Amino acid sequence: MKRFPLYIEVLIGVIVIAAVAWIFFGNQLEMGKPEIKFDQELKAIGRQKNIGITFSDSKSGLARITAEIIQDNKGHILVDKKISLKGQGQEMLPLSVNTAALALHDGPATFKVTATDYSLLKNTVVLSKEIKIDTIPPQINLLKNINYINQGGTGFVAYQPSKPLVSTGVYINDYLSPAHAVTIDNKPSYITYFALPMTATQATTRITIFARDEAGNETTMGIPCMIKEKKFRADKMKLSDSFLQQKMPEFQAMVPSLQGKTSLEVFSYINSQMRNENLLAIRKICQKSADKELWEGTFLRMTNGAPMALFGDKRSYMYNGKVVGESIHSGVDLASNSRAPIEAANKGIVVFTGALGIYGNTVIIDHGLGMFSLYGHLSSIDTAVGKNVAKGEKIGLSGMSGLAGGDHLHFSIIVGGQFVNPQEWWDPHWIKDNITK
Repeated sequence: MKRFPLYIEVLIGVIVIAAVAWIFFGNQLEMGKPEIKFDQELKAIGRQKNIGITFSDSKSGLARITAEIIQDNKGHILVDKKISLKGQGQEMLPLSVNTAALALHDGPATFKVTATDYSLLKNTVVLSKEIKIDTIPPQINLLKNINYINQGGTGFVAYQPSKPLVSTGVYINDYLSPAHAVTIDNKPSYITYFALPMTATQATTRITIFARDEAGNETTMGIPCMIKEKKFRADKMKLSDSFLQQKMPEFQAMVPSLQGKTSLEVFSYINSQMRNENLLAIRKICQKSADKELWEGTFLRMTNGAPMALFGDKRSYMYNGKVVGESIHSGVDLASNSRAPIEAANKGIVVFTGALGIYGNTVIIDHGLGMFSLYGHLSSIDTAVGKNVAKGEKIGLSGMSGLAGGDHLHFSIIVGGQFVNPQEWWDPHWIKDNITK
């Protein structure tokens, strides 16, 4: 047999080695399959549903992706995309499924997704999900009619849906108070405590139940009620130099950027930015609540506590005869003796203890299903996060921490992440007529 010259044999060997290396190390014969991930659990599709799908292949890259819905043995193509650029490792695919446009009917179907890579083996993964097409919106059965709600007060709604829900609550105009799942008469139900704004009127305030099922179908239902007007006080509060010199350094120590600012500049920051930051912090703390009612009966009022300020008081802060700031009081201020014992207003779980800006040393108690009580300006705290407290159990001592000019308790009730008038919850007749009845 005639042999090739040595240099040709070497060249052929190099070519063969390069080809093998290209095949194996260039991912041309890799056997790994692409991956497919949905951005949500997919069980049902309603009239319109947005679905996000992520395709990925970390080796040879994606070559083709497809998605279709199969019903009655007929495929309805949602996407069939060939990827021309080799080595593309990921493709995020947003889909908007319109069942009417696809001529789908209510009933079972299959959602089928495939992905193929660029290797010579054309590795393919197929993901099929059994789903149902459901275009019927949930129906709401209102279990309790609302007659009257006070401006700044608490509203309460109980209802039963015709099917399982993934999201529901009560909208007060554009603000949503989430509902909590409960069982009433052995049926899945929901209840919501919500806050009615102090400025709410019959003409300008819409109160609606919102419900979305797992297919994405949505229902809104108006809640008929009468809004009772309530007069709130207005007060001018003079800022003395002694008060500013006493309290402002405490806040300068908390916020380094306030160093070198005048007392009035510090007060302006506290009364605006810090107040808003505190509200956002409180809403975040109150996002997670026990899934059952923890409170029992009338909420306790501070023993021998004389009211110093009421919920909804509009305060205008005066310095040298000029208005330098305004605020709306979010609770009731009660005072008795210095360092008076502070008790839990009702049963619950302590979810926050510590310094909280303008409220000073603060305790927040979760009473379940989105209701919380807040105790501010304490001189000391005698409880801990996670503790189950009984009604009347001591949790601290009154004081003047935070933005307080004298020893007292700031007491608030929070429902759905909003402050409401605590005085309603001190009234056994109001609780019976509006909640427990």
